[in-house]
Amino acid sequence: MKGGLLVAGTTSDAGKSVVTAGICRWLVRQGVKVAPFKAQNMSLNSFVTREGAEIGRAQAMQAQACRIEPTALMNPVLLKPGGDQSSQVVLLGRPVGEMSARGYHGGRQQRLLGTVLDSLAELRAAYDAVICEGAGSPAEINLRRTDIVNMGIARGARLPVVVVGDIDRGGVFASFFGTVALLSREDQELVAGFLVNKFRGDVSLLEPGLDMLHGLTGRRTYGVLPFRHGLGIDEEDGLRVSLRGAVRESEVSAPVGEDVLRVAVCAVPLMSNFTDVDALAAEPGVVVRFVDRPEELADADLVVVPGTRGTVRALAWLRERGLAKALVRRAAEGRPILGVCGGFQLLGEHIEDDVESRAGHVDGLGLLPVRVRFAREKTLTRPTGEALGERVEGYEIHHGVAEVLAGEPFLDGCRVGQTWGTHWHGSLESDDFRRAFLREVAAAAGRRFVPAPGTSFAALREEQLDRLGDLIEQHADTDALWRLIESGAPRGLPFISPGAPA
Repeated sequence: MKGGLLVAGTTSDAGKSVVTAGICRWLVRQGVKVAPFKAQNMSLNSFVTREGAEIGRAQAMQAQACRIEPTALMNPVLLKPGGDQSSQVVLLGRPVGEMSARGYHGGRQQRLLGTVLDSLAELRAAYDAVICEGAGSPAEINLRRTDIVNMGIARGARLPVVVVGDIDRGGVFASFFGTVALLSREDQELVAGFLVNKFRGDVSLLEPGLDMLHGLTGRRTYGVLPFRHGLGIDEEDGLRVSLRGAVRESEVSAPVGEDVLRVAVCAVPLMSNFTDVDALAAEPGVVVRFVDRPEELADADLVVVPGTRGTVRALAWLRERGLAKALVRRAAEGRPILGVCGGFQLLGEHIEDDVESRAGHVDGLGLLPVRVRFAREKTLTRPTGEALGERVEGYEIHHGVAEVLAGEPFLDGCRVGQTWGTHWHGSLESDDFRRAFLREVAAAAGRRFVPAPGTSFAALREEQLDRLGDLIEQHADTDALWRLIESGAPRGLPFISPGAPA
């Protein structure tokens, strides 16, 4: 088998990432050597590969679905928003500068098409199949001229396209039809059909609509995937947390000890890598929620200040909301606080930032004896170490360089009382360390909480990926998908009027 497929969507958040991961896991279970690909990703949730390249976490998750190591080739262009008007452009894993949306779509994006196609070609040469994920909708007619992630990449690499629609939102038939009808004749020739996502109920009631859709478009539906709780692992953005969702929406496992442990995560602006708290939410008896008001910290046993693409902006937001005073009061009372990356930086004494916000000298919250200076070169590493007597692995993505002046060492940062700070993302995925940390938190909070001895975060992720593979295997026409991946879009697909505007 040598082939490929582009998974597009009627909208953002239609389920492209999880469908791509599910197809990857189904294929690898069939013995296919498969890799994921997303030409351009806009996300504040990123990951560091072993060679020190930064890519979207969704592609790292999809690589895990393929049972391979992620590389920069799988996400050659990553855009990290720094506000409403600009993003940091990360090319093949390395930041190359800030750019406004107008400047990027005005010419820079199209010039990256060659790099994107070269990356895809290199993957296709090394793997039996490459499953590509689109972005947003392929029918964004205002952006089609410079598109390198949807029909631009499909046309450039001659990839068949399946369009995913979220039926739970409503209007899925109109969305499918309208998506095809707004594409040019050349683009439509590659759109093979549709895949319905998040269906609730009796599929037989949907079948007349699918038959009519086939009659209207000449394109088949490759599957109807049922709604399943807790499958949104490693989201690109938003305030959803994968395993938190699974714990909240399904039957919650009872705590091992007598008490639950409540974790409040400050929903700071430009929050990055909020997936750090997934491992906490995976623990039986740990309740994780996002907060934006000081009174919501009152009953929390642990407050997490997460990473952010705008440390100075997040600091100002905490002060405006009254959360900064609540954190200072909490630290003085000896109640646990964990700052990660940007959240660690703003807990320090002061920040010198002439790179990210260009605000110069800014006073931090003064909870940790740390001074931070922003460097132009980004730190991208995969450190390992020890804390609380346990081995820890993590990854670092930051411009801020921390000078730790005192306190008890904690990973790369420090601890003062019950206030902890580190640049390491992902450290809580190390099971023994996470349990040791939660025991410290429970003791400080006076809770009779006991971490479950057998919780394996890695095993839980594998279970979720297998569930995605099961969805495809059980609810999609896998024979037809196989032919599509191997042979490309069927010939003679009809043109649906009016097509793309001239």
